[in-house]
Amino acid sequence: MSSSPIPEKIEDIEIRLLLDALYFKYHYDFRNYAMASIKRRLKQAREQLGFKTFSAMQESLLHEPLMLPRILGYLTVQVSEMFRDPSYFRAIRENVIPHLRTYPSLKVWIAGCSNGEELYSFAILFCEEGLLERTLFYATDINEDALHAAEAGIFGLDRIQLFTENHRKSGGHSSLSDYYQAAYGRASFDKNLRQRVVFSDHSLVTDSAFAEVQLISCRNVLIYFDRDLQDRALGLFKDSLARKGFLGLGAKESLRFSKHSGAFTDFVREEKIYQRRRE
Repeated sequence: MSSSPIPEKIEDIEIRLLLDALYFKYHYDFRNYAMASIKRRLKQAREQLGFKTFSAMQESLLHEPLMLPRILGYLTVQVSEMFRDPSYFRAIRENVIPHLRTYPSLKVWIAGCSNGEELYSFAILFCEEGLLERTLFYATDINEDALHAAEAGIFGLDRIQLFTENHRKSGGHSSLSDYYQAAYGRASFDKNLRQRVVFSDHSLVTDSAFAEVQLISCRNVLIYFDRDLQDRALGLFKDSLARKGFLGLGAKESLRFSKHSGAFTDFVREEKIYQRRRE
C-alpha cells in the first residue's frame, strides 16, 4: 500500500524548520529568500539525494556534516557564463571605465561570484583597458566549493565557444584564447588574472559592508531574495561604495522599489548600472 502524499502545508513547515536548522547550526541564512525558489531547489535536492521528506533531510543535515555542502550546492545557484549579457560588459567598458581611469588605485567587488565566470570577465576587461595592475578584486560567495572553483580558474572547453562569442560582443580588444591554456578538455585561465584577487566567504544576508570600493557587480542574486533581504543587500552596497562609485545589477533586478533608491542615480539605465550619489 503506497503512502499518501504529504500535504503542502506540512511540507512548508518542514522547509521552514530545515532552514532554521541550516541557520542555527551552520549560520547560513536562507530564511528570507524567495520561498518559491527555495522550495523548488529543495524539492530537487530531496529527490536527488534520496530523502522521502524534508524532515529526514533536516535530520541528516544536523547529524552528518558532509550533507551541508551537498545541500548548499542546490541552494546556491552556480549557473553563469563569461561575459554573460555582453551589452552589460560593453556598457562597463564604454561608460564606466573612463571614470575609473581617474583613480590611482581601484577596488572592485564581485558579489556572488559563483564559480568565477564574472570575475574572470572583469579581470580580462580590466586587463584590456590597462587597469588590471592597479585594481584589487574582491570575489565573494557563501559557497566554499564555488570559491575554490573560482580560484582554480578552470572551465570546460565545451563552454569556451560561448565565452569567446560573448567576449567579442562585449567589445573585447583581444582574443579570449590569449588568456587561457587548453588541455585535456579543460581551459585553465592565466594565473595573472587572479594575482590581485581576494577570494572570501561573505554573505549578503548576515555579514556587514565589505570594503570601500569603486565598482560592485552583483547580478542575478537579488532575484532570489525577498523584498526585505533585497533592501539589506542594497544597503550593504550603498555603504560599501565610494561616492560616485558604480553598482551593476542583473537584467531582472532594479533599485526602483528599494528604500535605498535615493542614494543612486541611473547611469546606464538599460543595463541596470547605477551610480552612488555624491551625498
